[in-house]
Amino acid sequence: MVWSQIEPTPPHISYLLLSSFLISYVLFTNFLRNRLHLSEPPIALLVGILLGPYCLGWITPNFCSAKGCGAGVDFRGSDPGHAGWGWGDNVVQEATRVIVGIQVFAVGVELPKFYAGRHWRSVGMMLGPVMLFGWVICALFCWLIFKVDIPTAMVISACLTPTDPVLAASILSNSQFSERLPKRLRDMLSAESGCNDGISFPFLYLGLYFLTQPTNGIAIKDWFLITILWQCVFGTFIGLVIGTTFNKILRFSDSRDYVDRAGFVVFYLLLAIFSVGVGSTLGSDDFLVAFGAGYGFARDGWFSEKIQEAHLPNVIDLMLNSAMFVYLGTIMPWEQFTPQYSMDWITPGRLLTFLVLVLLFRRIPVMVAIYRWVPDIKTLREAVFCGHFGPMGLGALFLAIEARAVLENGTSTPDAHPPTYGEPWTSREIAIATVWPVISFVVFGSTLVHGLSVLAMSLFTHFTDSKDVRAPLLDPETDPVENIEEEAERYTDEPSDDLEAAQGHTR
Repeated sequence: MVWSQIEPTPPHISYLLLSSFLISYVLFTNFLRNRLHLSEPPIALLVGILLGPYCLGWITPNFCSAKGCGAGVDFRGSDPGHAGWGWGDNVVQEATRVIVGIQVFAVGVELPKFYAGRHWRSVGMMLGPVMLFGWVICALFCWLIFKVDIPTAMVISACLTPTDPVLAASILSNSQFSERLPKRLRDMLSAESGCNDGISFPFLYLGLYFLTQPTNGIAIKDWFLITILWQCVFGTFIGLVIGTTFNKILRFSDSRDYVDRAGFVVFYLLLAIFSVGVGSTLGSDDFLVAFGAGYGFARDGWFSEKIQEAHLPNVIDLMLNSAMFVYLGTIMPWEQFTPQYSMDWITPGRLLTFLVLVLLFRRIPVMVAIYRWVPDIKTLREAVFCGHFGPMGLGALFLAIEARAVLENGTSTPDAHPPTYGEPWTSREIAIATVWPVISFVVFGSTLVHGLSVLAMSLFTHFTDSKDVRAPLLDPETDPVENIEEEAERYTDEPSDDLEAAQGHTR
């Protein structure tokens, strides 16, 4: 009688395991972040791999195993009806859309007030020359290593162009290590990560239009009219309008004591989701809408002061982002990392070579070359750090699914599972078959490398310090990272008096 009441269905087991992992992590958060220098994403990713269909088989959300994907796949002799949830690419797309959208909104909210007006040169260099170089060099590596055509290489490279706001936040905002970095660098990298997921759309759709449109002339026309003007320019504009408008509405409500403190926190999250909904419904750039809304909403610093005690970004990072990386670990396409069917252009050796080249050359060379023209970067070591710190994560996965959707059916909604192709391959079919395994592998590698970088840097500085000043290995470190220090003149979040006066009439 008792045993008949137990219902270990896949969703129930998933709730149990996911909450158990998060509870265990919460109990040791400070120790893991500030003593072992470990952030949530790599731990959550490895936990997802362990619990997923290729190891323990306890969480199988998309019916995938080493034999492939399908609703009838049976794991470890269990009933096929209870093998997993049957989630496909559409779930991956919407989950990454919401989580990245909330995160870029949070970046916009957390930037110092009037940040864009005072630091546009630094952010512009990161979004211009740095992104363009990374797109070109990754496309070159993709073309040389995987032997795909140029438009396909452009599409894959565009997915890897942005830095991930989720991985960036886990290091720049939520750990003691962040306090060892100059605030100007933290703010610049955060602003870049908030903007460049949306800025990647022009890079992505240029390659997609070349693959899907009958002529290059039509491709360029659609790219300019739809991607540049509608998705990016209009998306940024509508985001700023949403943020500014709701800032005034909330101010009005607060001035009359219509809203309580809990309402401020809920408003934050609901407005982030609202902005993502507006962007996706209008077919605009979701992430630029969300970032613009967050920046416009908190541009004057009023809202940030109101919720500074809530620590909502930390809660979002722990709950949503960690859960998403566990999910990512359970859907890693391991079988696609080896040659299968006639897809002999994807091999473990080529994937590893591509990953190493991307990590080494995607950002570091261009940052070293141009850092003298980036006002917020003062030294060569800071340029190398900013060049290394370009994690690729959930934003890259969203762009990969977006690319597959356009190539599969010409819309922004992907098929649940990509169709199976065979020889003779068309360029479009090669792009569909290549983009997901390549991006997944690079995201896997980047999550581990960038997620463990703080640990590596801390160990290096610990063992290179002289013994008389060296702290115990597991003690928290508070000294600035070696040779990365604040500039001589004081860096402040407050705008100058002249700018304050100029902006005063807009408050």
